[in-house]
Amino acid sequence: MASSGTAVSISEPKLNEFMGKALTDMGAAIHAVLVVLGDKLGLYKAMADSKPVTPAELAGRTGTHERYIREWLNANAASGYVTYDSVAETYSMPPEQAFALAVDESPVFLPGAFQIISSCFNDAGKIEDAFRTGNGVGWHEHHHDLFHGTERFFRPNYIANLISSWIPALNGVEEKLRRGAKVADIGCGLGSSTILMAKEYPRSEFFGFDYHGGSIDLARQAAARAGVAERIHFEVAPAKAFPGTDYDFVAFFDCLHDMGDPTGAASHVASALKPDGTWMIVEPFAEDATEANHNPIGRMFYSASTLLCVPASMSQEVGAALGAQAGENRIREVVMKGGFSHFRRAAETPFNLVFEAKL
Repeated sequence: MASSGTAVSISEPKLNEFMGKALTDMGAAIHAVLVVLGDKLGLYKAMADSKPVTPAELAGRTGTHERYIREWLNANAASGYVTYDSVAETYSMPPEQAFALAVDESPVFLPGAFQIISSCFNDAGKIEDAFRTGNGVGWHEHHHDLFHGTERFFRPNYIANLISSWIPALNGVEEKLRRGAKVADIGCGLGSSTILMAKEYPRSEFFGFDYHGGSIDLARQAAARAGVAERIHFEVAPAKAFPGTDYDFVAFFDCLHDMGDPTGAASHVASALKPDGTWMIVEPFAEDATEANHNPIGRMFYSASTLLCVPASMSQEVGAALGAQAGENRIREVVMKGGFSHFRRAAETPFNLVFEAKL
């Protein structure tokens, strides 16, 4: 097949293969909207018992309209999210899908990620302008679904790993936290990571800082609901100027690469730590070689980085724009330039790298 208007030869099998990939992406993209709706309307939770249900029964359980529910169920069946019994004309959700779609504390809970994606579509015009101008888009400038979706997406991962494996992988930190330590959580967002630590280590005192005032307000409310408000001090402050000194432990969860001046942030951490203190940096999993990240996980992280992380950094001073796939060597360079003498990979998951830095 020859392409129209050019002398370039087009391979029909390769074209068909790509069109198949694009069709899969189009189906996934438009179905993502239905996942967000299913989450907000409580449809997945209403099917979490995995028992067969008719569209009318599901509509009755959730206070929705049967005709919309029937179409939604068929879209989910076509996507493999629910199953359809053609004889009984009923739909059910397998327990594995229910675990990922209807259990908020599940380590594989997915609706938060889809909520983040929803926010990106809402903010596409702002990102388009940033592409044209080179300006940034601050975290605070995004649709509110981003703040809530981020908390819901990352919290299950922190529940699964933070207390059980990440903190124990750091030299001497768990013992300090159990005895009683002074802890700062920088870029704490809605406070999930801070609250998890406060609940596990009742003898320690925690300070959560984020430059976004709306997130800090929600973090304070979450701490009160969790019964740990008296041991967490949430304040609005940027990473380069958060208050306090003599911290035993400082944590950055999935945020260093978002900062305009990550080296400046590292320097401020160095000035705020006790001489024997520890800085934990949790970052998205990435290899140092760009091409090694051209895989499904890298695809997700590079896409999120284009829409969220790079614009956030470029909206700030310096605008280093590390991106969500910076890799270990680049993070090490930032940390060491900030005044640290020790840096190592302490733990990892398929989605995260956990680094330990000491003065």
